[in-house]
Amino acid sequence: MSDSKVLPLYSKSDLEKHNDKNDCWVSLYQRKIYNVTDFLEEHPGGSQYILDYAGTDITEVMKDVLTHEHSESAYEIMDESYLVGYLATEEEEKKLLTNSEHVVEVNLKGGDEFDSTTFVKELPTEEKLCIATDYKNDYKKHKFLDLNKPLLLQVLLGDFTKDFYLDQVHRPRHYGKGSAPLFGNFLEPLSKTAWWVVPTVWLPVVFYHIYTALMNMNQAGAVLLFAIGIFVWTLIEYGLHRFLFHLDERLPEKQWAFTVHFLLHGVHHYLPMDKYRLVMPPTLFVALCTPFYKLVFALLPHFWAYAGFAGGMMGYVCYDLTHYFLHHSQLPPYMRKLKKYHLEHHYKNYELGFGVTSWFWDKVFGTYLGDNAPLSNMKYD
Repeated sequence: MSDSKVLPLYSKSDLEKHNDKNDCWVSLYQRKIYNVTDFLEEHPGGSQYILDYAGTDITEVMKDVLTHEHSESAYEIMDESYLVGYLATEEEEKKLLTNSEHVVEVNLKGGDEFDSTTFVKELPTEEKLCIATDYKNDYKKHKFLDLNKPLLLQVLLGDFTKDFYLDQVHRPRHYGKGSAPLFGNFLEPLSKTAWWVVPTVWLPVVFYHIYTALMNMNQAGAVLLFAIGIFVWTLIEYGLHRFLFHLDERLPEKQWAFTVHFLLHGVHHYLPMDKYRLVMPPTLFVALCTPFYKLVFALLPHFWAYAGFAGGMMGYVCYDLTHYFLHHSQLPPYMRKLKKYHLEHHYKNYELGFGVTSWFWDKVFGTYLGDNAPLSNMKYD
């Protein structure tokens, strides 16, 4: 796959030409194009199964449970390793026909083109969420952050007003392949967390605490407290997201405060489709979790606290995994509604819709992000 952050746009006839074992392309959603030539011999079902569909769209084939239902990781591997460009729409193809090379970069150029920095009533289609922002044009237009350079120092050393920072940081950009540089040095890996780290690190903690409770108190009581812990987590999730992650208007008018906000949650709103900045790094979770841990063990009898804390931790694990999959997975019907709800928090109105695993507390506290909700205000264009 090309190292370019902005991938080319190809016509349908271009796709159809790549149809043999030495040059095999396929598409998904009539939009994403993959060069799977190197994958042919690795495919568990054999190369012929792919070659039967070479040069065509395989969306329905990938979904067909009667032949073979593909896992979410299969889609992720395709995006990370084999994505080479985008299939032109009819309108885009007309533009391609006037280009002698029949290749046009997919850029954000305003006008009728997709511009992720503009809040919208209707969510962008999923393929548009994969189109990289034109870094140069974005910086020239908005005068905020240059995606070619480490982001954190730009925030810390910037000369922004709070109004300008909040306006810009909540308007999404798409980096394209990989993650945008945050530190730009040896600290960079510390800023990234793969989704599987969350269950790997924290499920053993959950099992230890619930096992200890089950062995030392009434088991039905332990299960009840575990369930209460999960429910309490949903309120904590809402409260943290609304009052800490979206401290926003209560931020001091200081660059260091903007920098802390950017590290805590701003970078996620600025780059909402970054796969490695969607779940909480373990070190940050420990810092946020410790006060709750001490409070639970101070308020409840010892083994009750074990059961309740295990439930709260389980709620957190479900929350972070849900957050990741809402951004990056094909989901069943209920979860698709939840996905739409959460993505509207990013692309429609970031001041509403603070629930991630459900919208229950949004309805309780009057922050529900409904179909008729207004768009977040855009002050600086």
